[in-house]
Amino acid sequence: MNISFTEKQEKYIASQVKSGDFQNASEVVRDALRLHRVYRYKIIEELKAEIAKGWDGPTSKRKIKDIIEDKRKAK
Repeated sequence: MNISFTEKQEKYIASQVKSGDFQNASEVVRDALRLHRVYRYKIIEELKAEIAKGWDGPTSKRKIKDIIEDKRKAK
């Protein structure tokens, strides 16, 4: 597998190895992917919970156009 990084990413990876927390760049990337998986799973579970609250919650009397208008006003 061939992966390209930006210069900023390469510097960050090198700094992590230099810090002694990791022995090589592969360890840094593996750790980043593991954390990404944990983060992504957490976000998806939080979204599912919010969707369930919406489905199970009370029905709103507001119309879609009213909700959109309120969002526009809030900006």
